[in-house]
Amino acid sequence: MVFLKVVHPLKPVYNSESKVLILGSFPSIKSRENNFYYGNPKNRFWSTLEKVFKEDIGSSNQDREKFLLNHKIALFDVVYSCNITASSDSSIKDVIPNNIKKIVDDSKIEAIFTTGTKAYSLYNKYLLEDVGIEAFKLPSPSPANCKRGIDEVLVNSYSKIKEYLD
Repeated sequence: MVFLKVVHPLKPVYNSESKVLILGSFPSIKSRENNFYYGNPKNRFWSTLEKVFKEDIGSSNQDREKFLLNHKIALFDVVYSCNITASSDSSIKDVIPNNIKKIVDDSKIEAIFTTGTKAYSLYNKYLLEDVGIEAFKLPSPSPANCKRGIDEVLVNSYSKIKEYLD
């Protein structure tokens, strides 16, 4: 297994009005190539949010960022740097976490959601004590998560985000 030391290349998406923070683990190779979160076209993150909010988000990075900010959603990842094999969350090691506390302090974040088990466990291990907000674990929208009926599960689970936005 070949590990590569990688530093998170993306800026967090948030502003002072953000109420919900969604955290992934670390950007995939496709996301790093596309210079935005959940950039793999097979990832179901954006299509799930479209279904939850019943609106077309658009496919450009600018459209996606505008959607997030308009809905008071912040988006970032738990990991600042790590050793990783390809885009495999299960291979992540030697973690240095991102400064999530700054986002929480500079906004109105009331709830934190993680996209998948790895992001959830890393958040709890490295950030929970400092940030002080328990995270809700959402199912991973990754194409690697191909369980039967996953699209419906994603929409039902991600709908909880809206409870903190009204």
